[in-house]
Amino acid sequence: MQLHLINLGCARNQVDSEIMAGRLTKAGHTIVDDPARAETIIVNTCCFVEDAADESVDAILAAAGYKQNGRCRRLIVTGCLPERYREASAEALPEVDLFLGTGAYDQILVAVDETPAVSGNCILPDPDRIEPQAAGTPRAKSAGPMAYVKIAEGCDRHCTFCIIPRLRGRQKSRPLADIVGEAQGLIAQGVKELVLVAQETTRYGHDLDQPVDLSDLLSALADLSDDVWIRFLYGHPQSLTDDVLQTVAARPNLCSYFDIPVQHGVDRILKQMGRHYTCAEVKAMIARIRRMVPEATLRTTFIVGFPGETDQDFEQLLHFVREARFDHLGVFTYSDAADLKSHGLPHPVAPEIAQKRRDVLMEAQRALSDNALTSYLDREVMVLVEEAPEPGVFLGRTAFQAPEVDGLTYIQAADTKTPVEIGGFVRVKITDTLEYDLVGAPA
Repeated sequence: MQLHLINLGCARNQVDSEIMAGRLTKAGHTIVDDPARAETIIVNTCCFVEDAADESVDAILAAAGYKQNGRCRRLIVTGCLPERYREASAEALPEVDLFLGTGAYDQILVAVDETPAVSGNCILPDPDRIEPQAAGTPRAKSAGPMAYVKIAEGCDRHCTFCIIPRLRGRQKSRPLADIVGEAQGLIAQGVKELVLVAQETTRYGHDLDQPVDLSDLLSALADLSDDVWIRFLYGHPQSLTDDVLQTVAARPNLCSYFDIPVQHGVDRILKQMGRHYTCAEVKAMIARIRRMVPEATLRTTFIVGFPGETDQDFEQLLHFVREARFDHLGVFTYSDAADLKSHGLPHPVAPEIAQKRRDVLMEAQRALSDNALTSYLDREVMVLVEEAPEPGVFLGRTAFQAPEVDGLTYIQAADTKTPVEIGGFVRVKITDTLEYDLVGAPA
């Protein structure tokens, strides 16, 4: 059978989609790029914020059009949207034949091949009862020299703005040996960068029967190959240990890149968010990272427009951002929903005010990013080459540029004798900077 799979949302969703594609391919099905050729279309959804839910619904309705005008005879929706809205999803989207929650990815073969014996058309097992990815799970990795590796599922935190613990259950770390085995297989396929993801990577291993630390996993992965970069995303200020910092500082193939979402710079707002640290503790963490890993790159995210955020609070956040000087920064406007703990908090912020605050914060960050990028002029950096959009021009990333969320490095190689290969590393001398990107030529 020919199938088309649409993936939406975060890197963790990307891994889920690749695993579903791997299982389907191993069973003899064919994944096609053109939805018009597919007999079954699968939409793996996200609904972390309102915009993501809207995007998921739009994708589902677009896919449903192929049932009316194409070869598609079956439409399956998986992931966070059916998990969050449950049976209401079926009522709102009668075009869909079957919904699979976040704990039902392992039932994709049954969903494609036959009509499961379920009440209604929703399979919604308790995410807490589903084990994380097992050793040897088939996976159809997307093209390119980078691969995401999910090291844990779920989350034990209870941030008031976040629905993830309900969608994904409590934290369930994968055994270290399973992750190393998957990494070995990906490296054998030519992967040059492994990006570790989880809801909270820096808490990896604490829930295992024989607890380990993220530093143990990083050391084991660093031992696999000196020619492969390893980075981790989605850390937490309270679980980043000195052992992790020391390990990153000591191993050249561990990217000195720390993605630690802070969420705000005002203690009162942090407390209402369910984030159990203070702004002073965040500043101390930043100083500790830069002291122990002098070449560190710091990325964070903030939420503006959280209920109760005043103009004075926002000014304090803006001051904090300018003082901390993060290398990369993302800003979200608060997305309210009735099923969030933060719903109903007093003094909501109007969406237009939240959007204006986001724009102001991003403009401040643009100036900081420009200064940071300018420091690389006339310096040489190692770049992982990912694509060639036109002859003589290549796109890639440095160790301080994470996939999808940071800038890129443009390599102008038309007049150089230095070979540049997609999927390989090349040393580049930086000759110019753009708003968020670097430009250079092979050194």
